[in-house]
Amino acid sequence: MESKLGKVLIVDDETDILQIVKYNLELNGYECTTASNGVEALEIAKKFKPNLILLDLMMPYKDGIQTCIELRANQEYNDTLIIFLTALSDEKSEIRGLEIGADDYITKPIKPKLLVSRVHSAFRRLGKDDAKTLHFPNLEINREKFLVVHNGENVSLPRKEFELFALLASKPGRVFLRQEILNTVWGNQVIVGDRTIDVHVRKIRQKLNADYISTVKGVGYKFEI
Repeated sequence: MESKLGKVLIVDDETDILQIVKYNLELNGYECTTASNGVEALEIAKKFKPNLILLDLMMPYKDGIQTCIELRANQEYNDTLIIFLTALSDEKSEIRGLEIGADDYITKPIKPKLLVSRVHSAFRRLGKDDAKTLHFPNLEINREKFLVVHNGENVSLPRKEFELFALLASKPGRVFLRQEILNTVWGNQVIVGDRTIDVHVRKIRQKLNADYISTVKGVGYKFEI
């Protein structure tokens, strides 16, 4: 029977880490499976369809960074949470991990209870993403009615501009990769120019007369309030 809390794929090349994390998450109601490297993780993810992936950075065959990039470029994993669980505690590695699309970055060693708490928090945020209306100070985005209200006034956005804006706003602070945006908003069957996202972002900024969207040079975009 499938877990009510969610399905977690744990990816690490250290067997003891896999066993400890799997045991504690299953003890708290999650359905778990494991992989020992990025190549194996991508194969297992296709069949297991996890809600969350705990991903180590330093692994053989395919490291965590490349694995995360490939996951975020695949439309199937748009709603999948990715959390790096790694011994690399330097700021540069953490920023890089978040920039390529991770939802959180946790450094080892971590107490099992604290790790479970971080996983619980991630799933709570995921549940909020299903809300029909996103509420921010002076800004509302109604995803059911395709309506944006800014400073009390309705702002008309064409469908693709709205979908782009709503996607970024669904996870404030998270950097969305350019390919991930293209796949989600335009679909991987549609061929559009590389500047398409830039043009749409510029139009959104002009219409709102506000800069909620930040550019992460060479990576993608993020929503900040």
